[in-house]
Amino acid sequence: MQMDIRAIRTEADYEWALTEIERYFDDQPAPGTPEAARFDVLADLLKVYEDRHHPIDAPDPVEMIKQWMELRQLSQGDFAALIGSKSRASEILNRRRALTMEMVFKLNREWHIPADVLVAPYHLAA
Repeated sequence: MQMDIRAIRTEADYEWALTEIERYFDDQPAPGTPEAARFDVLADLLKVYEDRHHPIDAPDPVEMIKQWMELRQLSQGDFAALIGSKSRASEILNRRRALTMEMVFKLNREWHIPADVLVAPYHLAA
C-alpha cells in the first residue's frame, strides 16, 4: 500500500493534512495497520508544522495557577490552604506578590503544576 503523505510547508499543505487526519477521529484505524501508521505520520507532521508556525506560548505562572484552579474546580481558599495564607493567596492571584520557591515546590508537588511554568518570569501589578 502506498502511503499518501507529503511535507507540510504551506498553509494549504496544513489544511490538506488537517482534512486527511480528521477522518480518523470518527473511524480510528486498528493498531498496526497501514492506516494507523498514516495517522501517526500525519499527526507528527502537523505537530512539527504547528510548533514552528503556530506556537502557543505557555501562560505566565499566575495565569497557569488560575487556569489550573478553574479546570479542577479549586477555590482561592484551596490555594490559600496550600500556601498557608489567605492574604498571600490573594496577593499572588492579584499580582501584588511573587511566588516563592517554597510555593513553587508546593504547587508542583501537591497540585502537579509543571515547575518550569511556575518559575517563568512574570510582571507584578504596579
